[in-house]
Amino acid sequence: MNARVKKTAVVTGAGSGIGRSVALTLAAAGWAVALTGRRTGPLEETAAAARAAAAPGDEADVLCVRADVSDPQDVAALFGTVRGHYGRLDLLFNNAGTFGPAGVALEDISYEAWRSVVDVNLTGSFLCAQAAFRMMKAQDPQGGRIINNGSISAHVPRPNSIAYTATKHAMTGLTKSLSLDGRPYGIACGQIDIGNAATEMTERMQTGIMQANGQLAVEPVMDAADVARTVLHMAQLPLGANVQFATVMATAMPYIGRG
Repeated sequence: MNARVKKTAVVTGAGSGIGRSVALTLAAAGWAVALTGRRTGPLEETAAAARAAAAPGDEADVLCVRADVSDPQDVAALFGTVRGHYGRLDLLFNNAGTFGPAGVALEDISYEAWRSVVDVNLTGSFLCAQAAFRMMKAQDPQGGRIINNGSISAHVPRPNSIAYTATKHAMTGLTKSLSLDGRPYGIACGQIDIGNAATEMTERMQTGIMQANGQLAVEPVMDAADVARTVLHMAQLPLGANVQFATVMATAMPYIGRG
């Protein structure tokens, strides 16, 4: 176990986008962060960025663990590694996700494409939450926090996004069940619904994305760091307080009044 006493977090999908931004923000705030994703290279890039950003005389405490969140054996190995290295877990940021096939009409989506989105976005989030729950329930002192990455799509869909939208609606049910089942054990669960953070996954929003009226339109985006600061705020609350649902979005994006 690492001898340094600090809060410990697992961030899934930490090799890019929002996951990377949240991981860097947590590390800068003094958290020990286990970075996980399917590709080792991007995780190591995140770790290097965290170390480079550390204040003089300080050292970012980051651990890279390759895992596919849709694989139960990978998830078990991930949390076993975190337990062995840090001894406890204070936060899971359930962030890993995929949009699935872009611009494919509902009737043309293959079973394989549908299943791949469900496996990562929903089953992967469940597997990680389950493993975190077990660890948080068993550790001493008991408890911890799970923050699920939802989406604006947990409220309103975009055209041709049925797999992504369905899984993000399901994420809300996952969040509520975790909150209820975790209550006796000091396990808090909240959800952050994000709209138009500037990442690799949202580049098309800056070039033109399909609207409900069938037209293409450029949409405003916000810095992913704005999301990361919100996650940090949620994470730093005492376990007696919880942000149950938060929506963080580019101010002028077409959400209120969409369609």
